Amino acid sequence: MSDYQKELVELQVALVRTQQALIASGARTMLVLEGRDGAGKDGNIKRITEHLSPRNTRVVALPKPSDREQSQWYFQRYVAHLPAAGEFVIFNRSWYNRAGVETVMEFATPSQQAEFLRDAPDFERMLVESGITLIKLWLDISKKEQADRLEARRTDPLKALKVSDLDAVAQKKWKAYSAARDTMLERTHNSIAPWHCVRADHKKPARLAIIRHLLQRVAPPEVIAAMDPPDPDILFPFTPEAAADGRLAR
Repeated sequence: MSDYQKELVELQVALVRTQQALIASGARTMLVLEGRDGAGKDGNIKRITEHLSPRNTRVVALPKPSDREQSQWYFQRYVAHLPAAGEFVIFNRSWYNRAGVETVMEFATPSQQAEFLRDAPDFERMLVESGITLIKLWLDISKKEQADRLEARRTDPLKALKVSDLDAVAQKKWKAYSAARDTMLERTHNSIAPWHCVRADHKKPARLAIIRHLLQRVAPPEVIAAMDPPDPDILFPFTPEAAADGRLAR
């Protein structure tokens, strides 16, 4: 067993112990995973949930909204998936679609985008004040790494279900996605619902850092005391400087 595999198993055991405590206490926990196309959201979710209770763990990856959903309050279809007592919910992309792909691809109007950036912090404040633990992670990769991963999707039959029509646009609109990311992070990062960023070019260290961060946020004190914090060169709190100093890919 490699060093990575040993460390992963240790962290997964800690996740199981943590979920036992969360279920017993009735805590409500939510992880929002956002990031570049190909940044590794699916792989991270697989490692996080691999040994957790399927009855108390849900992964939410919503499709394109229906005509009916498009007529609703924007946040409405996400509310139905919020955690109940003892549940851990992972959003594989979330309401932040409006600040990302919908902005870049002009699926939403400028007024809708502005409304979202104004309302998202208030929406999340209500979630947190209701007792939900909200964890937000942005997974970032370099342009070259994204190109390599998207090419792997196209050529690997086992990854065929990951291929999207938007993959071809990710590289062409790289700068537009960077600008949308910067605006989203700057406008929706705050002390109540902060963003943490993950440098995810190297999948395995990123996975370990993400699980460590998750445990530090919700694990019992005795579990936290027995583990190291995530590598700050890989996972760090968002600051506006991160978009200019090279920590976030341009």
